[in-house]
Amino acid sequence: MSFVDSDGPSVLVAGASGFAGALAARLIDRHPHFRLSAITSRSDAGTPLNALYPHHRVPLVLEELDLDLDRHGEVDAAIVAYPHGASAPLVAELLEGGIKVVDLSADFRLRDLKVYEEYYVPHAHPELLAEAVYGLPELYRAAIAETDLVAGPGCYPTAAILTLAPLARAGLIDDVIIDAKSGVSGAGRAATQKTHFVTVDENVVPYGVGTHRHAPEIDQELAVLGADVAVTFTPHLLPLDQGELVSCYVTTTDVEAGDVVSLYEEAYAAEPFIDVVTRPPGVRDVRETNICSINVQTDPRTGKVLAFGAIDNLWKGTSAQAVQSLNLMFGFDETEGLL
Repeated sequence: MSFVDSDGPSVLVAGASGFAGALAARLIDRHPHFRLSAITSRSDAGTPLNALYPHHRVPLVLEELDLDLDRHGEVDAAIVAYPHGASAPLVAELLEGGIKVVDLSADFRLRDLKVYEEYYVPHAHPELLAEAVYGLPELYRAAIAETDLVAGPGCYPTAAILTLAPLARAGLIDDVIIDAKSGVSGAGRAATQKTHFVTVDENVVPYGVGTHRHAPEIDQELAVLGADVAVTFTPHLLPLDQGELVSCYVTTTDVEAGDVVSLYEEAYAAEPFIDVVTRPPGVRDVRETNICSINVQTDPRTGKVLAFGAIDNLWKGTSAQAVQSLNLMFGFDETEGLL
């Protein structure tokens, strides 16, 4: 059932058969202002989305993408949920047609072309890197409102950057270790040997040790905030479908526990999707919300600051945050359709 304003901006979700694209379609379909005009998929064209994901209850049929003016090229905006590398050509074509884009891939997250190509693939449209705004509204709200291209952050960087941002701005990060854990949906819809139920169930496994592609993304944004550090970042796969927790161990200058808590409370007092809480959060606390729940404290024995952040990797980590950015791009309150 749709609750949209029939005169609102029309939105295409490209790649809607994946976890992130399907959720984006659901959120747009129920949005009070946007109108879900089409959903596309190469692998599942001809299938109603509610046949693939009954719980999303989106009745539209997945179609092959066709940007001819009488098909998919007359929309006002697009959320692109394509794989890394495959996204950039479509994003370029959409922008050429005057369509605002939120891209969920990594194709426009990293500002340094060499770093992107080291961790991903050769970039098809590097000329667009300078136009993209990193899609973390808590840091780039004003710029997101003015751009036509938002680069949706990775789920791990979303949780880590929000959890560390007040410390970075205050110049309190000398070094940081990020111990991160996420549910299997973060790996995408296609099953692999590493994400097979028999492998994941009753197990916790570190992966991407020392090589994970989200580390340079976290480095990039912490540097913008004033912490020019190379993070130690190790993700772990949990036997959950969705949910993400980052535990950040920060080497810093001498700070008092009360000062650190006050720093976070002041930094996030006006943020609708950040909860500063009194105990370390769990992933159930934020499931199916656009909330990042953060707890910060000091360890008197080591002098370190311990900061914990929990998000739903498909919501705040991907699709709901994309809708938050899209709200800003069209001048709506950023909470519309997300509370």
